[in-house]
Amino acid sequence: MSFSDLFDSGEHLRNINHFASIVNLASVDGEINERESVLLERFARKLDISQQEYKMVIKNPSEFPISAYNSVEKRLERLHDLFKIIFADNEIDREEEILIKRYAIGLGFSNEHADKIIKRSIQIFTGQLNFEDYHYLLNKEN
Repeated sequence: MSFSDLFDSGEHLRNINHFASIVNLASVDGEINERESVLLERFARKLDISQQEYKMVIKNPSEFPISAYNSVEKRLERLHDLFKIIFADNEIDREEEILIKRYAIGLGFSNEHADKIIKRSIQIFTGQLNFEDYHYLLNKEN
Protein backbone atom coordinates (compact mmCIF):
# COMPACT_ATOMS: atom_id res chain seq x y z
CA MET A 1 0.00 0.00 0.00
CA SER A 2 1.43 3.37 -0.99
CA PHE A 3 1.13 6.54 1.10
CA SER A 4 -1.39 7.95 -1.37
CA ASP A 5 -3.73 5.03 -0.62
CA LEU A 6 -4.10 6.37 2.94
CA PHE A 7 -5.75 9.61 1.83
CA ASP A 8 -9.15 10.60 0.50
CA SER A 9 -9.67 10.53 -3.23
CA GLY A 10 -10.43 13.50 -5.45
CA GLU A 11 -9.04 17.00 -5.31
CA HIS A 12 -7.35 16.61 -1.93
CA LEU A 13 -5.32 13.64 -3.15
CA ARG A 14 -4.31 15.65 -6.24
CA ASN A 15 -3.23 18.46 -3.91
CA ILE A 16 -1.12 16.05 -1.88
CA ASN A 17 0.44 14.64 -5.05
CA HIS A 18 1.12 18.15 -6.33
CA PHE A 19 2.66 19.11 -3.01
CA ALA A 20 4.88 16.00 -3.16
CA SER A 21 6.05 17.08 -6.62
CA ILE A 22 6.91 20.50 -5.24
CA VAL A 23 8.85 18.87 -2.38
CA ASN A 24 10.72 16.67 -4.88
CA LEU A 25 11.72 19.73 -6.90
CA ALA A 26 12.70 21.69 -3.79
CA SER A 27 15.01 18.92 -2.64
CA VAL A 28 16.57 18.07 -6.01
CA ASP A 29 19.54 20.36 -5.41
CA GLY A 30 20.25 18.89 -1.96
CA GLU A 31 18.81 19.97 1.36
CA ILE A 32 15.69 22.11 1.40
CA ASN A 33 16.89 25.60 2.29
CA GLU A 34 15.09 28.06 4.56
CA ARG A 35 13.43 30.01 1.72
CA GLU A 36 12.24 26.80 0.10
CA SER A 37 10.93 25.59 3.47
CA VAL A 38 8.91 28.78 3.94
CA LEU A 39 7.42 28.36 0.45
CA LEU A 40 6.67 24.69 1.10
CA GLU A 41 4.79 25.60 4.27
CA ARG A 42 2.85 28.25 2.36
CA PHE A 43 1.99 25.78 -0.41
CA ALA A 44 0.92 23.22 2.19
CA ARG A 45 -1.53 25.73 3.65
CA LYS A 46 -2.72 26.79 0.20
CA LEU A 47 -3.29 23.17 -0.78
CA ASP A 48 -4.98 22.31 2.54
CA ILE A 49 -2.29 19.80 3.53
CA SER A 50 -2.54 18.77 7.21
CA GLN A 51 0.52 18.72 9.46
CA GLN A 52 0.50 14.90 9.44
CA GLU A 53 0.28 14.81 5.64
CA TYR A 54 3.03 17.45 5.42
CA LYS A 55 5.36 15.29 7.52
CA MET A 56 4.61 12.17 5.47
CA VAL A 57 5.25 13.95 2.19
CA ILE A 58 8.46 15.60 3.42
CA LYS A 59 9.68 12.20 4.63
CA ASN A 60 9.08 10.42 1.31
CA PRO A 61 7.75 12.64 -1.52
CA SER A 62 8.52 10.12 -4.27
CA GLU A 63 5.67 7.89 -3.03
CA PHE A 64 3.07 10.23 -4.55
CA PRO A 65 2.20 10.18 -8.28
CA ILE A 66 1.65 13.22 -10.51
CA SER A 67 -2.01 13.92 -11.32
CA ALA A 68 -2.92 14.96 -14.87
CA TYR A 69 -5.47 17.74 -15.46
CA ASN A 70 -7.86 18.41 -18.32
CA SER A 71 -7.72 22.17 -17.76
CA VAL A 72 -4.71 23.93 -19.30
CA GLU A 73 -5.17 26.71 -16.75
CA LYS A 74 -4.89 24.22 -13.86
CA ARG A 75 -1.77 22.68 -15.41
CA LEU A 76 -0.21 26.11 -15.80
CA GLU A 77 -1.13 26.98 -12.20
CA ARG A 78 0.67 23.82 -11.01
CA LEU A 79 3.73 24.66 -13.11
CA HIS A 80 3.70 28.24 -11.83
CA ASP A 81 3.76 26.93 -8.25
CA LEU A 82 6.74 24.76 -9.12
CA PHE A 83 8.62 27.60 -10.76
CA LYS A 84 8.10 29.69 -7.62
CA ILE A 85 9.67 26.98 -5.47
CA ILE A 86 12.51 26.39 -7.94
CA PHE A 87 13.34 30.09 -8.08
CA ALA A 88 13.25 30.47 -4.27
CA ASP A 89 17.05 30.36 -4.51
CA ASN A 90 17.00 32.67 -7.58
CA GLU A 91 18.36 30.06 -9.96
CA ILE A 92 17.44 26.94 -11.87
CA ASP A 93 19.90 24.19 -12.58
CA ARG A 94 19.84 21.53 -15.29
CA GLU A 95 18.52 18.85 -12.91
CA GLU A 96 15.59 21.06 -11.93
CA GLU A 97 14.83 21.76 -15.60
CA ILE A 98 14.75 18.04 -16.34
CA LEU A 99 12.43 17.36 -13.40
CA ILE A 100 10.05 20.18 -14.24
CA LYS A 101 9.88 18.95 -17.83
CA ARG A 102 8.97 15.47 -16.59
CA TYR A 103 6.37 17.04 -14.34
CA ALA A 104 4.93 19.12 -17.20
CA ILE A 105 4.61 16.00 -19.35
CA GLY A 106 3.07 14.15 -16.40
CA LEU A 107 0.51 16.94 -16.12
CA GLY A 108 -0.51 16.30 -19.71
CA PHE A 109 1.55 18.72 -21.83
CA SER A 110 3.19 17.39 -24.98
CA ASN A 111 6.98 17.26 -25.11
CA GLU A 112 7.12 20.27 -27.46
CA HIS A 113 4.61 22.32 -25.47
CA ALA A 114 6.45 21.53 -22.23
CA ASP A 115 9.71 22.79 -23.77
CA LYS A 116 8.07 26.06 -24.88
CA ILE A 117 6.38 26.67 -21.53
CA ILE A 118 9.52 25.92 -19.56
CA LYS A 119 11.70 28.12 -21.76
CA ARG A 120 9.24 31.02 -21.51
CA SER A 121 8.75 30.54 -17.77
CA ILE A 122 12.50 30.65 -17.18
CA GLN A 123 12.65 33.91 -19.14
CA ILE A 124 9.84 35.33 -17.02
CA PHE A 125 11.23 34.19 -13.66
CA THR A 126 14.74 35.40 -14.47
CA GLY A 127 13.49 38.80 -15.60
CA GLN A 128 14.42 38.31 -19.25
CA LEU A 129 11.21 39.82 -20.60
CA ASN A 130 11.41 41.72 -23.84
CA PHE A 131 9.90 45.20 -23.99
CA GLU A 132 6.70 44.07 -25.71
CA ASP A 133 5.95 41.54 -22.97
CA TYR A 134 6.88 44.01 -20.26
CA HIS A 135 4.62 46.63 -21.80
CA TYR A 136 1.77 44.14 -22.17
CA LEU A 137 1.99 43.10 -18.53
CA LEU A 138 2.08 46.68 -17.30
CA ASN A 139 -1.01 47.60 -19.31
CA LYS A 140 -2.98 44.42 -18.65
CA GLU A 141 -6.01 44.96 -16.47
CA ASN A 142 -6.55 42.49 -13.65
